[in-house]
Amino acid sequence: MALFSVPTPVTTILLDIEGTTTPITFVKDVLFPYIKENIKKYLLEHWQEKECQEDITQLQKQAEKDSHIDGFVPIPSAISDNETENMIQAVVDNVYWQMSLDRKTTALKQLQGHMWRSAYITGQLKGEVYEDVVPSIRQWRELGFKLYIYSSGSVEAQKLLFGFSIEGNLLKLLDGHFDTTVGHKVESKSYRNIADSIRCSPENILFLTDVVKDMPLYLVTQESYPEAVIRGVCC
Repeated sequence: MALFSVPTPVTTILLDIEGTTTPITFVKDVLFPYIKENIKKYLLEHWQEKECQEDITQLQKQAEKDSHIDGFVPIPSAISDNETENMIQAVVDNVYWQMSLDRKTTALKQLQGHMWRSAYITGQLKGEVYEDVVPSIRQWRELGFKLYIYSSGSVEAQKLLFGFSIEGNLLKLLDGHFDTTVGHKVESKSYRNIADSIRCSPENILFLTDVVKDMPLYLVTQESYPEAVIRGVCC
């Protein structure tokens, strides 16, 4: 992480994950390939489970919203057991399509999170963090800062990454997690929602990310919204 001085008003630090706490290569070269290589096997093994069916329902709803997009992949409903295999293949194709566009829909992230959970628990995956992340977080905590994670990955996926990391269980060092259910990172309202949720004034929050486009920079010019909450630190 880049060395920097935390502005005086800041009491809370909001951390992005990909490229900030965790190498981008871990997501691109480990997590995403795991989904592509194992999704069909996972669906076949868990198809009858309630959680899996809820994931499919959410993906179907998302597919309906995406029907206007060029090249979208529909997910039909299985009318009979004989059609289950076709439906599973449709889900696989839809997930592949969404991932090819680097989409971050809540439905996709939910299914991915459940797949990663299984892999973390069985030891197939270990969450990666940069070597300076844990020392930095410990130092910030000693200085009295509150620490939260805000990422496009689901809260469950975040907890798995930090709970089963190469540095051990890091969840005790974090005060909470936020994902796209509060809004996307490019939307100013998302940061207001987070501030309201943790009962903290926006000017007391510092958002650290390596991706400038994730920050609604136009807000800097708006006196009604403080710069601190959208400040980024390149890592």
